[in-house]
Amino acid sequence: MKTEKMSQLIGPIFLYRMFSNCVSFSVRSDQDASSNLRKTRIQDSYSVRRAIFLTTFAVFLPLTAWSQPSGLKHEFRGAWITTVINLDWPSSRFLSSSAQKAELNTMLRKLHDAGINSVFFQIRSESDAMYDSQLEPWSYYLTGQQGSPPDPYYDPLEFAILTAHQYGMELHAWINPFRVERSVGNYGLHSTHVAVENPEWLIQVNTISILNPGIPEVREYIVDVISDVVTRYDVDGIHFDDFFYPYPPNEIDLQDLVAFNTYAGALSLFDWRRDNINQFVRDVSERIQDINPDVKFGISPFGIWRSGVPRGIVGLSAVDVIFGDAIKWMEEGWVDYIAPQLYWPFGGGQDFGTLALWWVSVSNGRHIYPGLGVYRSDPATFSGALYAPTEIPNQIRFSRATDGVEGNILFRAENVTRFSSLGLADSLKGDLYRNLALTPTMVWRDLFNPDPPHELDFIFLTKTRGMVVHWSPPIAGYVEPRRYALYRAQSLVQPDPREVTKDPENLLAVTYDTFYFDEPPVDVTPYWYVVTSLSANSVESTESEMVMFESTGVSTRSTPEIAFQFESVSPNPVSTSATIRYTLDRPDPVSLSVYNVLGQEVAVIHKGVNTTRGKHFARWDGLDGSGSPLSSGTYFVVLRVGSRTQTKPIAIVR
Repeated sequence: MKTEKMSQLIGPIFLYRMFSNCVSFSVRSDQDASSNLRKTRIQDSYSVRRAIFLTTFAVFLPLTAWSQPSGLKHEFRGAWITTVINLDWPSSRFLSSSAQKAELNTMLRKLHDAGINSVFFQIRSESDAMYDSQLEPWSYYLTGQQGSPPDPYYDPLEFAILTAHQYGMELHAWINPFRVERSVGNYGLHSTHVAVENPEWLIQVNTISILNPGIPEVREYIVDVISDVVTRYDVDGIHFDDFFYPYPPNEIDLQDLVAFNTYAGALSLFDWRRDNINQFVRDVSERIQDINPDVKFGISPFGIWRSGVPRGIVGLSAVDVIFGDAIKWMEEGWVDYIAPQLYWPFGGGQDFGTLALWWVSVSNGRHIYPGLGVYRSDPATFSGALYAPTEIPNQIRFSRATDGVEGNILFRAENVTRFSSLGLADSLKGDLYRNLALTPTMVWRDLFNPDPPHELDFIFLTKTRGMVVHWSPPIAGYVEPRRYALYRAQSLVQPDPREVTKDPENLLAVTYDTFYFDEPPVDVTPYWYVVTSLSANSVESTESEMVMFESTGVSTRSTPEIAFQFESVSPNPVSTSATIRYTLDRPDPVSLSVYNVLGQEVAVIHKGVNTTRGKHFARWDGLDGSGSPLSSGTYFVVLRVGSRTQTKPIAIVR
């Protein structure tokens, strides 16, 4: 737990947390009787001690040598790959298909080597497509002509997914929902572009053109575009940035007045605009869940929700100007995470630490991944005063030590893969992200773990003195593995596999494949390998058998100690009652429950601590939690021992 790691930190983080604990946050919603305006008031009690702390923090920061582990086992480590105006990729819209693919492969490999475990690939920047869409034209930034596919043909999104997965990274499809043209007239629009087909949907301010969020057909159109992506592509997530209504100085004034008079009802203009975005976020969330509940959904809003909240923070009010109410999205559970764009340093009116803590305080338990402005670390990507070399590393350490912050996302990818950025890539690779990390588990999602892989073995490659570690997927199970975690440890004797998988130092690879090429250094001490299955929610299975590798290529297979074994449900099908048999090798908390095919718990058979080892059984009368007989159909009996589960399907026939 992060709280346990606080004792390992010295200096600024400890001071910051100590003084921040003097700040009490509370959130409450009021309804204004005249306008029904929802106001979220954040009550804070910053004192003079905070000002003293900030001075101390600024002086102490560069002088302190922090002692902190190089990572947690679960930590979100993301990077944005920006395609609009060829910012990150492709470097030119005139590159050949092979050059584009080579460039993207190199970028993804370098991100992986730096410890990144999730990439955000921008696939729709101006109501266009960096993928093969039947709804919107190919992007101008891909081929130099909107509507023209790559030649020779390939699908960039499909290629990006396959390549990211080869490196064990999640890929989230990044979409700008409402932007049509960032600079109207900059290039010719294809006949199938939404601006050509539905000009009545547009709002133009200066050189910026957007789709009017107040028109229901507009919102439904974008939801359909997203649905198409989730249906046809193996994405791990859908992601929005902060472009909803335009930023100043491009306020739309009253250009949406017709839509307002048509659809607003009793809402005020600002409430109606907020509600348009809220409805859209809700509809996207529900559609994703309908198509593929494993796909994550998150948004990266502007880092200040409202100027003056919390006290001492000044800047643009996202909720009042671009009408993105991130608190509402988290309160309603429409998003899985929020990645506030905290592109500021510690200290001042946009203090990174103050804002990060505030976002956690209003998160409603949803994940917070502060976006870090790594672009401010290199003159090639930022023309203002650059960050100090310690700024980004300190922000990562602060995030890691803060309960409720589950990781970070870096803007932009090229500040890791191309530009020096004050040595950022080396700092990540050699220190902060030295160990790999699994993406964090979301407790509101499916927490069932998959069954472990089996038949772990390796092929020794004599010429290279490397090896291909390979395994077979689970034979069955309620949860299908999304990827696998491979661990490697050195020991003269066989280690406990559960201890090996606890230590992030031993995490060798995360892969969507069932094999991995490894070249362990030559050593007299044997290497031991063990692999686990991971669900889409990063819930981990029990361990596979272990294999040992020596320099001679000797393989020793070892069956792991089984903490529990779900043996049988009989009879199956069940008509009136059933007996469930299972084996424990140690006393543990045990629960037996019945779930329907929708994943809802319908009956609890047994819950308690089994105080003896060996064989156990439980009787079930086929009744649900209210004492009524369950109807005929397919169900699942779930045995949970501690944090691990095993599942068996059953049929009830009445």
